[in-house]
Order: sequence, then C-alpha cells, then structure tokens
Amino acid sequence: MSTLTVRGLDVTLGDHPVLRGVDLEVPSGTVAAVLGPSGCGKTTLLRAVAGFVRPDAGEVRIGDVVVSGPGRHLAPERRGTALVPQEGALFPHLSVGENVAFGLPRGRRRRSPRVGEVLALVGLAGFEERRPDELSGGQQQRVALARALAPDPSLVLLDEPFSALDASLRESVRAQVREALERSRATALVVTHDQDEALSVADTVAVLDGGRIQMHDTPQAVYRSPVALGVARFVGQVVELPAAVAGGVAATALGRLAVAGPGSGSGVVMLRPEQLRLLPADAAEGTPGEVVGGEYFGHDALVRVRVGGAAAPLVVQVRTVGVVPERGAVRVGVSGPGHFFPDEA
Repeated sequence: MSTLTVRGLDVTLGDHPVLRGVDLEVPSGTVAAVLGPSGCGKTTLLRAVAGFVRPDAGEVRIGDVVVSGPGRHLAPERRGTALVPQEGALFPHLSVGENVAFGLPRGRRRRSPRVGEVLALVGLAGFEERRPDELSGGQQQRVALARALAPDPSLVLLDEPFSALDASLRESVRAQVREALERSRATALVVTHDQDEALSVADTVAVLDGGRIQMHDTPQAVYRSPVALGVARFVGQVVELPAAVAGGVAATALGRLAVAGPGSGSGVVMLRPEQLRLLPADAAEGTPGEVVGGEYFGHDALVRVRVGGAAAPLVVQVRTVGVVPERGAVRVGVSGPGHFFPDEA
C-alpha cells in the first residue's frame, strides 16, 4: 500500500493543454474516483500516473518514490502499479489461472499459490481452469482485477472498468470489485464518466473538468455540498431556481427557502430532485404546480412539474408503487436547505 500524490501536473498533447496544475492525493489503502465528462483529461491523468504519458511539469509520487518529476520519469514497469483496462483484455488462449499468473513475475508464474488467493479475493475461487469465453462479462472483469492484484502492486489503476458491462451487471460487479479492493487493502484510482459508479465505488471523488480538479472530497460532500454549480450539474440531477438571498433565506419560485452556506444577493439555489415532495392539490403547504410529464424507472420516477415563476418544469424524484403521478394539479413541498451559488461578478 502506498499513498499516491500528484502535484502541479501539466500535460499537453500536440498543441492542446489537457491537464493544468492538477493536484490529487489518494491516501494509502483508499479508493479515489476521478469523475468527468469525455475529453476532460481523466484518462490522460491515469496514463500519466501509470507512466505512459510524460508530463510537461509537476510531480507524481507513489509512496516515498518520485516516479515522475523534473528530470525523472520511471518506466511503467518500474512504478509498482497495475492497470485494469476497460474490457479486461484477457488472453483468450490462456486459462483463467494462466491469465492471472501472467501478472506475476516470470519466476513465480508456475504453481504459485497467489493465483488461488487473488481469485478467492474477487469471488472466483475454483475458476482456474476455465477459459475467458466461458465467463460472463462481469467475471472477466474480476479476473482482470485479480491479475492486477496478483503481484501486490503499490497502486491499482482502473480505466472505466464497468463501461463494457450491461446495465443489469454493473451494480453487482461494482459492489464485488469494491469489496475485493477493500479486502486487499489496495490503493486504487478509478477513472469514470459515470456518476453512480464514482459515488458508489470510491472513498473520495475528484471532479475533473477543463483539465483541472474542481473538487475532491467524499461522495457525500461532492453530492450534497458541491463547490460550484458545474460540479453540482455533473454529479446527479439538479433543480435550479433563480433566487435572491438575504440572511440565509432565498426568495424563489417555490417560496422562501433556507439555504446552506454563506452568500447573499442574486444567483441560483440548487436542490436535488429527492428534496422536492409532491402533495395533493388541496394541501395546506407547498407551492401550486402542474404535473406535465415524467419518466418511470420502476423503483422511482422523475416527474416534471411546472410551477409559476420557474422558467422550466422542475424535476421531482418520487418513489413509486407501480404508478407515476398523473398529469394535473399538485403542490410542491421542499425538504431541507438549498445550496446557493451567487451570480458571478
């Protein structure tokens, strides 16, 4: 186990600056996710840490070892890292055991007990003799993780590890991979564009956009207390209400709302859809509105409600019992404080 420390990392590819002054620390034995849209630089960051990209400036340290810095750039194989690619990249002509053993130093590949140990760690004990084409996509990804963990790397790097899986598999495989990383006590860096994936797998989430880390904190803090509206928009659904704030209270289309954090004047109050409640049209509380549509997902639904004074319909998340609220009059209540972002000067 080793702490990953990145300081002031700049990377330019061709004439295009991709990373600019990136700082990131992943404490030993923890999992960090780098979350961002396509083209934001997250894969370039992973490749710079792995050693496949040479930074223009800055430093990468794994434990006490500077692996990249001014006048120094260790080759990937000398960094003690292991990479789990998007689709596993298993060798189809080798058995599961042989694929896992390939991650070990050449002298330890034959009859090493480590193969069985890491397969048990990822929940695939007894799979040594199977072929990759006999496995499901989720099992193949766990074999790739076992291969990465086999040599006890200082750092495990996972590049969009669940993107190739069917939606029905992702949740269970994410949980299995998270459990395996915890049991191995590995330090890991995961890059992803999937908000659910980042929030559920990682101890901390770093939101990368425009080549810079916009926020790095716990999943709860990134979701509930984003430092910028752009971060809020990227990490889950948002309800945005133009507002005027004074004394910790915002005047909005949903009435007067308490807001967390400092700030006053005009700006935007951000709520999450689950903070809004649909009430009967004759309820004594809430703001009058009209259901104008929605999306049904089985366990819940996102309902669009038009409220006077709001420029666009609001999105309300409701738990369902097989029924989406019908179109028509309702009232909208609010639970908990909003988050205020003042207008930029």
